[in-house]
Amino acid sequence: METKYGFTKFSVQEFLSWIGGISVARTLDRVQQHHTWKPRYSGFGGNNHFELQRSMKRHHVDTNGWSDIGQHFTIFPDGTVMTGRPLNRSPACIYGANSGAVCIENLGNFDAGGDVMLDEQKQAIFRVTAALLERFGLGEPSEDNIVYHHWYDSNGNKKFGVDGVKSCPGTAFIGGNKLPDFKEHFLPGVRAALGGARSGPVGVVKWIHVDADWLPIRAEAASDAKIVDRVGLGAILRVFEERDRWYRVSNSKSHWVYSRNTHPVRRATVNTIDTNCRTGPGMQFDIVEVYNKGDRVFVHGRRGNWLSIGPDQWIHETLLDIDA
Repeated sequence: METKYGFTKFSVQEFLSWIGGISVARTLDRVQQHHTWKPRYSGFGGNNHFELQRSMKRHHVDTNGWSDIGQHFTIFPDGTVMTGRPLNRSPACIYGANSGAVCIENLGNFDAGGDVMLDEQKQAIFRVTAALLERFGLGEPSEDNIVYHHWYDSNGNKKFGVDGVKSCPGTAFIGGNKLPDFKEHFLPGVRAALGGARSGPVGVVKWIHVDADWLPIRAEAASDAKIVDRVGLGAILRVFEERDRWYRVSNSKSHWVYSRNTHPVRRATVNTIDTNCRTGPGMQFDIVEVYNKGDRVFVHGRRGNWLSIGPDQWIHETLLDIDA
C-alpha cells in the first residue's frame, strides 16, 4: 500500500482488507463499471499509476469543471487498485444516475480493436466488485446492483443500451457491453470471486437516520458490548433485524445500534428531471438543490403535499416514488 498525490494504491488483497474496515455514511446500492478510454494501455508503463491518476483528476477538474476526480476507484492493467473521489461523495460518472453509486474506472480502451484486457486486471475487477457488493450488503450480483454506463441514456434513464449514449465500458469489455454479455461473462466472474452463488441479503426491515453526532455500532445488542465502529450525524442505515429497541445494521455481521438516537425514514426515487428541492413546504420557498430523475432520497416527514428529505429540504410528493 502506498499513498501519493492524495491517492492510495493497493494490491487486490490490500484493498480487500482496507474496504472491510472503512465507514461510509452514504447509502450505496450499485457499482458502476466504466473504461477510461483514455489513458490507454499504451500510456501505462507499469510504474506510473499515480501520475495517470493525477492526470485524470486534473482533466476532470480543469477541463470538466468538476470538484474532484470523477471515479471512486481506478483498476490498472496490472490489477492494482487506486482510490479517487471519497466514497462518502457521489461520483461524477453517469449523468442522472450517480446517487447511491460506486464508480469504478478500468484503465484502458475496451472498445473492439482497442486494448485487450490482461487477466490480472479482469480478475481484479471481479474481486473488487464482489468485495463492494459484500461490504455494503448489496446482495446477489445482478444487473440491478452492477451497471454499465452504456445501459443509460443521456438523461440517466436505464434502457440497457437501447439509447446508450456511450459504449463504455467498451464493446469488447469482458465479453461485450450488452446485457446478455454481462450475464454470460461478467456475472459468473463476480460470483466466483464471492465464492459461488449467494442466496442474497436478509431483507431490509426499515431504514433509519442517525440523529446523534456519533452513534456507536456494537458487536451485540447490548449497551456494554464492544464498539466495532461509529457512524455520524445524518447517516442512513439499513436495518435487517429488530431486537428490544436494538437494530442490526449489517446483513452479514453482528453489528447493532440502539434506536434512541435514530428515527425511521422511507426511501424514495425522484421521478422527474430537474426536480426542485426547496427550503420549505411550498412553491414560495427558495430552491436549495436540483435533483435528477433516478436520484435516491429519504423521506423524513410530510407537511400537506410536501415531503421533507432533510433539514430545510422539501420536495412535492408528485415528484417522488416512495418504495413500498
